[in-house]
Amino acid sequence: MDSLVLRTATRYLLPLMLLFSIFVLLRGHNAPGGGFVGGLVAASAYALYAIAYDVQRTRQIMPVSPRRLTGVGLLLAVTSGLIGLAAGDPFMTAQRDTRELPVVGKLGTPLLFDIGVYLTVIGVTLTIIFALAEEE
Repeated sequence: MDSLVLRTATRYLLPLMLLFSIFVLLRGHNAPGGGFVGGLVAASAYALYAIAYDVQRTRQIMPVSPRRLTGVGLLLAVTSGLIGLAAGDPFMTAQRDTRELPVVGKLGTPLLFDIGVYLTVIGVTLTIIFALAEEE
């Protein structure tokens, strides 16, 4: 698509949408939201960029490829479950630190799992969107 208005708006919306996706990810740790919704918001930011420009340019501005995001996300999600096993509890049992951070809250395996879901959703969604956009 060749629209000056869309391209200009996208340059401003991309960082705002990515920042909002991180907010939704961290808010969902203790309230509605979380890794899935945050991942969809981030993926939609990159999808909008791909519509305004093209898929190749979008791949260039992404720090990591969508497939690698998927792999790292799955690895983090599984690792969050294995931490419970290593502590002698059943798989996926939440393990938390006693300290609390101002924005995030208590650090623990639920947040690690949410981050894994966040990265996996971004990777899978963008893999599908990019494949559909490149097929012409």
